[in-house]
Amino acid sequence: MKKEAILYDEMGKALNCKVCERRCIISRGKRGFCEMRENEEGTLYTLNYASASSVAVDPIEKKPLFHFYPGTTVFSLGSVGCNFRCKHCQNWNISQAELKEIPTREILPEDAVRVAKEYGCKSIAWTYNEPTMWLEYTLDSAKLAHKEDLKTVYVTNGYMTEESFQEIKPYLDAANIDLKGMSEKFYKDLCDARLQPVLDNIVRMHDAKIHVEVTNLMIPSYNDSEEDIKALVKFMVNEVGVEVPLHFTRFYPQYKLSELPPTEVAILQKAHKIARDAGMKYVYIGNVPTADGENTLCPECGKILIERDGFSIIDDNLKKSKKCPECGTGIDVVV
Repeated sequence: MKKEAILYDEMGKALNCKVCERRCIISRGKRGFCEMRENEEGTLYTLNYASASSVAVDPIEKKPLFHFYPGTTVFSLGSVGCNFRCKHCQNWNISQAELKEIPTREILPEDAVRVAKEYGCKSIAWTYNEPTMWLEYTLDSAKLAHKEDLKTVYVTNGYMTEESFQEIKPYLDAANIDLKGMSEKFYKDLCDARLQPVLDNIVRMHDAKIHVEVTNLMIPSYNDSEEDIKALVKFMVNEVGVEVPLHFTRFYPQYKLSELPPTEVAILQKAHKIARDAGMKYVYIGNVPTADGENTLCPECGKILIERDGFSIIDDNLKKSKKCPECGTGIDVVV
């Protein structure tokens, strides 16, 4: 569905899109890098408004969000397109595609909110592909969601402009931000993007009191060195906060990096230890089914507060109180 875009300026016969940090200059008849915005005779149109490629009712833990209404369900929607070109993308078939190549169905904002409520979801999430690729749709949907007491979630690469962030900020409750690596080289070589805007947006969201969790997919030989881990942890401790949940997740061969092995579990455990030793309160290991790194522990006494098996909660000691029942420590969780 085509709709006039927001956040663009005229530059002679071209248009300057201001949705993401690529800030594409789009000539007449052309599209931006994401393929979802087109200059049609001097007006910028978003081409995928309400065009959903993927829809599901998920556990909130799948986003992953472990400290945001744990144990609840979230109505998840994805569209088509991305402003990154990640060589390891697990959703490359929709993120690296053109709209005409992917079957989609029209789900208007009011329909998305209605279905979310019908399924008893606590929240609605824009995920699977980069949510700012259909910013106008997520914004309209988020406004309606708040009117219906639905919480809102972005699962994002964090490459939005400050202008985009200011638009969505009043209506966004939580975000999982994918911090892919800690060097400009990594972002350039693997994502065709830049690191600094992502760091800026993590801080920006945290400062705006949006619930933030950060995920780092550890890719062998690319971002899994001790130097990389320490740089990421230092950023979290010094620039964000030790209370922000940090997820180290295991890489499995995908897309253009199919020749690589999965991340060694020992590397993930090492990252976990480095983060905890640096003062991070809530550190998780993901994509490792046999590990217990997805349990929420009290940062003081170590008691298991929320026990998980994959995306399922086995036991939740925080339902009645946001304090550890063993030592009384306050726990940073939204319930």
